Amino acid sequence: MATTVRRAVLTLPAAPLGPENPLPPLAAPGDVHRPAVPRARDGEELPPAMARRMTWAPLRSLLPVRRRDAYGRHRQRTDLDALVVENDRLRATVLPGLGGRVHSLFHKPSGRELLYSNPVFQPAGFALNGAWFSGGIEWNIGATGHTTLSVAPLHAARVPAPDGGEMLRLWEWERLRDLPFQVDLWLPDGSDFLYVGVRVRNPHHHTAPVYWWSNTAVPEAPGSRVLAPAAGAFHFGYERALRRVPVPVWDGADRTYPLNGQRPADYFYDLPDGERRWIASLDAHGHGLAQTSTDLLTGRKLFLWGSGPSGRRWQEWLTEPGTGGYAEIQAGLAPTQLEHVPLHPGGEFAWLEAYGPLAADPARVHGEDWAAACAEAAGRLEAALPRATVDAAYAAWRPYADHEPKETLAAGSGWGALEVERGRLELPGTPFAEGTLGEEQRPWRELLRHGVLREEGPEPGPSLVSAPWRELLESAGPGPYTAYHLGVAQWHAGDRSQAVRSWEQALRYGCAWPALRCLGAADRLDGHPERAADRYAAAVAEARHARVAHPTATALAREAVEALLEAGRAEEADALLAGVHPTARSHGRFRLLRARVLLARGDAAAARAVFDEGFDVDDLREGERALEDVWFAVAERLVAGDGPVTEEVRDRARAEHPLPVRYDFRMGA
Repeated sequence: MATTVRRAVLTLPAAPLGPENPLPPLAAPGDVHRPAVPRARDGEELPPAMARRMTWAPLRSLLPVRRRDAYGRHRQRTDLDALVVENDRLRATVLPGLGGRVHSLFHKPSGRELLYSNPVFQPAGFALNGAWFSGGIEWNIGATGHTTLSVAPLHAARVPAPDGGEMLRLWEWERLRDLPFQVDLWLPDGSDFLYVGVRVRNPHHHTAPVYWWSNTAVPEAPGSRVLAPAAGAFHFGYERALRRVPVPVWDGADRTYPLNGQRPADYFYDLPDGERRWIASLDAHGHGLAQTSTDLLTGRKLFLWGSGPSGRRWQEWLTEPGTGGYAEIQAGLAPTQLEHVPLHPGGEFAWLEAYGPLAADPARVHGEDWAAACAEAAGRLEAALPRATVDAAYAAWRPYADHEPKETLAAGSGWGALEVERGRLELPGTPFAEGTLGEEQRPWRELLRHGVLREEGPEPGPSLVSAPWRELLESAGPGPYTAYHLGVAQWHAGDRSQAVRSWEQALRYGCAWPALRCLGAADRLDGHPERAADRYAAAVAEARHARVAHPTATALAREAVEALLEAGRAEEADALLAGVHPTARSHGRFRLLRARVLLARGDAAAARAVFDEGFDVDDLREGERALEDVWFAVAERLVAGDGPVTEEVRDRARAEHPLPVRYDFRMGA
């Protein structure tokens, strides 16, 4: 039975995603993964190539992507479109509407699920642009972190496979780096391994920074061990520094067992040159999942949540209590997840991955001899799927990567089609069809074809910021939204003073609240809190006058309250917060803002009461410290009374008012 590809429906308790945040994200993303300096902890120098890649091409902003931060936590039974790739040994269930995630990989002979398959769909703030969910195998492209496509639809189609069966092709245009990519999945006849061919192309005339990590969630069962052929690793514990550590035992514990750690941590394995690239997670009985690849995919990593209260809290947050936790085994283009790799003009990166079951002798896998444990797993992998077989499968797949799809199974965005038309690109195998262009692309296509950006409605649509689009905006006929979008593109390019002038021009043209908001955001980022507060207050007033849609008004009010607090204008922040729609005001993010406002007004007891009543910040981001910071600021004021907050007061506050488990999402020490 060669691969078959069919449609299916997956029904899960799912939380709503909500609309995109319409306010362009002007700030550089807060990257909790990036070290403060490209140096190992305790002064040890990193390999020079690694250090260079860590500092090369960091994101200026998330533009042109918008944030996804309006999701909730109330789940209802929901039907999700799925595509099933199957042979007589394995069944892979893929979610094309959610980043192409492989939700399940079921091994028929053993009756075992090889992945951690999340029983719910619960967005959380881990993607670069917000919404992300845990479980399965995800394809991360763009920049350090989880891809902005985590919950976005991908194009999907049926294509011929090298063995005469069928492949499932997924593809999209990644917008942070303006690069097309594809993921081909198939199961050869009789194979226990899912083959995945990946290609990233650079159709431009400039070198592009590329980031890729394939992340696989595996069950965090007691006794499970992660193996990779390495004697050392770079440890990252959300402390803004790397530390080279031995594998498997470091600081008195065997860190290859995910539950032996206390706090969330990354271990980037330092694999020897020439060694086969693989990683596996095996349970107490020696059974589990192995991932291997051709040599281009050099990096391997273990991510663990740890056994401490914050890691357990995050595990519950991402699924349902009692459903079991997970760790991640990952594979990437670079030795660590903190690097971007250059891809030359007209070039491409391509490789093959394989995922399947592995069974090994548990006595050797869990023995004290690490080298023997790795040799046992490597030998079993070689017997199940020889390295030469993977290389041969890659060579057989390469000509098929250009085959045109036979049948469309799902549609992604229209941005790829717009870029293909602008650049007059030919991308065999990944057609970005004209029919995928939608309303968001319409004004930009008109700008491309006629030199005029005609955008109507109460608020502007998404901005485009790459150099070619910026040049088209600069030569376009004048108009309020033209000046507004030009300012966004100039800001992204680093020309802040010119961006401010463009937004001031947009304001004169009548683009009121969008321009005022951008000017206020620019003032916040440039260190002018009073002027930022003035402009945000004016933007909110203009938006109310224009009767903008509820999602936009909510997003704008949230930023405005923060700006007013930063300027020390708590009374105005309180009044503005009172004017927010009651439904939005009841959400956790606004409850946290309410506590901040009360604290700023000098009412620490009322601020503490907000916490005591209980709330959940639905869009809490990975590494965000707002909950603990506000909690302890309230505690310090309660302990200090009318007196100063001294070190003694801080120590007493932490001892007398420990952070409740409900609010404990601390990632670092």
